[in-house]
Amino acid sequence: MKRILFTLLIFCSAIFAEQPNGSNLLNKMIKLMNQKNVKAVMIQTIQTSSGDKRTFEYDSYMGMSGKNSLMRYRKPSRVKGNSILMTDHSDNIWMYNQRTRRVRKLATHAKKQKFEGSDFTYEDMGSGDSWKNDFTPKYLEKTKVENEQCYKIELSKKNKDISYSKLICYLRVKDFFPIQIDYYGKDGELLKTLYMKNIEKVEKILTPMKMIMKNHQDNTQTVMEYKSITYDVEFNKRFFTENNLK
Repeated sequence: MKRILFTLLIFCSAIFAEQPNGSNLLNKMIKLMNQKNVKAVMIQTIQTSSGDKRTFEYDSYMGMSGKNSLMRYRKPSRVKGNSILMTDHSDNIWMYNQRTRRVRKLATHAKKQKFEGSDFTYEDMGSGDSWKNDFTPKYLEKTKVENEQCYKIELSKKNKDISYSKLICYLRVKDFFPIQIDYYGKDGELLKTLYMKNIEKVEKILTPMKMIMKNHQDNTQTVMEYKSITYDVEFNKRFFTENNLK
């Protein structure tokens, strides 16, 4: 009898251990998405509701698992040299204009605005691992997205300063990498969807070489693509500072 009970106990423990957990899934996703340091060259293409396109190229630097970031434009010529610095998950934002050679700090509420006219907000660009503090995760179900078996989790807003009421994330079962994230407004309306495409291993790290943010309200979209990327980089303490913007 003792052996039977012991066997049943092990069997039940194994079953419960395999049950997906919202917090664990969120932690796995964040660990994959927010590497310690990143240096990249990115191509950003903004498509308007009329179908017109605007393309930019910029150097991107991220440190402390997405807490700090600096972007410096390379193309087109009219914005070449302009830079943007975000610290503390985009709570602080500075902009440098190459033409006037002046730095200005944006107001706190600017983090909710569009990032240089794109469908990403400054808040989206600087989220990093802050989702663990901003949202309450809940596992919903397993489902298929683009023929991939996925864990579906809901992140409900718990920080009043966050723009979205909730996020729905779809993580591949095979490696926990998110391939789609839906963003919802305060009234429960679907605002936009982020699609992760062309997922490859770069320096043994899963990387979405193409990211598409589709705005369902404005009928616009922004595509972000890596032209080059490396995780093998270190930044000194003065790198993510206002003085380094120039």
